[in-house]
Amino acid sequence: MVTVSKEKQTAMDWIEENWETLSDFHQEIWYYAEPALREYKSARAYVNLLRGEGFNVEEGTGGMPTAFLATYGEGRPVLASFAEYDAVPANNQAAVPYKKLRDDRLHPYAAGHTDPHSALGVTALAGVLGAKAAMHEHELEGTLKFFGEPAEKICISKPYHAARGYYDGFDACVLYHPGSVNRVVWETHCGAYWNVAFTFEAHEPERWSSPAGRVGWYRANPGALDAVCMMYTVTKYTKEAIHPRTAGWTTTEYISIGGQSNTAPPMISQITYAFRSPSLEMQEKTHEFLRRNAKATAEACGCKVTERIVTKTRVGLFNRTMAELVDRNLRLVGPTRYGEKAKEFGREIQRNLGLEPMADPFTEDCQRLLTPEEGEEMLRGALPDWVEHYSSDDYVEYTWHAPSARLYTAKAVLRPAEGFRYPNWARLAMTGEKSTIEPSILVGGKTLAASFVELLTEPELLKGAWEEFNERTGGGVGGSKWVAPLLPPDLDPPIDMRWPEYIKTERGEEWWIPTPKK
Repeated sequence: MVTVSKEKQTAMDWIEENWETLSDFHQEIWYYAEPALREYKSARAYVNLLRGEGFNVEEGTGGMPTAFLATYGEGRPVLASFAEYDAVPANNQAAVPYKKLRDDRLHPYAAGHTDPHSALGVTALAGVLGAKAAMHEHELEGTLKFFGEPAEKICISKPYHAARGYYDGFDACVLYHPGSVNRVVWETHCGAYWNVAFTFEAHEPERWSSPAGRVGWYRANPGALDAVCMMYTVTKYTKEAIHPRTAGWTTTEYISIGGQSNTAPPMISQITYAFRSPSLEMQEKTHEFLRRNAKATAEACGCKVTERIVTKTRVGLFNRTMAELVDRNLRLVGPTRYGEKAKEFGREIQRNLGLEPMADPFTEDCQRLLTPEEGEEMLRGALPDWVEHYSSDDYVEYTWHAPSARLYTAKAVLRPAEGFRYPNWARLAMTGEKSTIEPSILVGGKTLAASFVELLTEPELLKGAWEEFNERTGGGVGGSKWVAPLLPPDLDPPIDMRWPEYIKTERGEEWWIPTPKK
């Protein structure tokens, strides 16, 4: 049983007293809905708010314009967390109980928040600001470091921050993500995510087996577009040989440059591959497989191919001591609770989908607490015994620099209806509706705040967490079993690549795919 100390009470009371401001801020970030590495308005909003709260803020950290580091306090312990705020293309849905574009002036495939990262960031923000209030009120020593981490959906910022030393010197990290249940991650953390880009260029098309006496070079060379299409196809066929259909082991592609449209074949094309698996060894094999395909494709199409490393993450490192600490505070706060307004929103979705509305439209799991062991059992039920990590998320970078724990609090999740699968828009709508997302933010924020306060006031907890960390890493940071950042510190982040974004033209602000005329 966790005692509610006066310091913890101060932290949690601050969140309650400032709830309207936090709620409004979440709505602001949700409606910005900016995609990866283009979260300009969202990052600016965080920076301005944190400076107003007395934090020292460094902008553009790690060479990324939409990243930041906000610091409060001084001395030890140094405690860290982060906000994410990137949205996902093709999720332009309004916060209403029926299918409707969030902004019908934008293309239907404009970005929107899915997980949602709008709630992820504001939950972590609430926790840090609650802890800051307790530090101020009770004169607690220590330092809070709060990062703005853009582009989680393509796992960019954290590997670059880690490689450049931003995570050095932490004492503990408490990390957060919205989920479908209320739990703290136990042993099975996320796996590795790597992304590489292959660029094909037809520098000298006239030299590609042109018939004697013919000058029409544009008729002779297949061009870079054929190269990228061949790379796409050959990888689709051959990846079946290396990918078991399990454990989130996937390879996905994105053709970022396809060339121009005219009478000549395109001179340049680019395809990026995002691949993830449960181990770094598997990642290395997949990477080599892609390199071989790219080389063969370039030779077949008379092109030059260059490779660019976009990102590489490690796999997660668990710490039971930290997980137990955060779980104690989650139980102190209690589960997410959804009131009548939220339930009526859920029932209205069901009505609009032709379903019989349920008295309680939300799952039991999203309204109760799971122990870390129960959450582990639920997750492991879908995984083979040999798998030690699953899926991917770049939060894993923090876990190699200090003892860390990851908290989930539940979004509203619609109860299954027999023989029916809810459309994606229903889930998206509930991420922007206050009544269905705010319980998750409130529980998560209070749990984070209480966990930070416990770390600030009970140094013996940190000692135990570090003993475990040192054992698992073979001596701590730099130890025999420690895994260093996978990116070189001088590698430039891929902010210059052709990522989806909002743009301004003479027509006004719009999605990069022009909005079709009505």
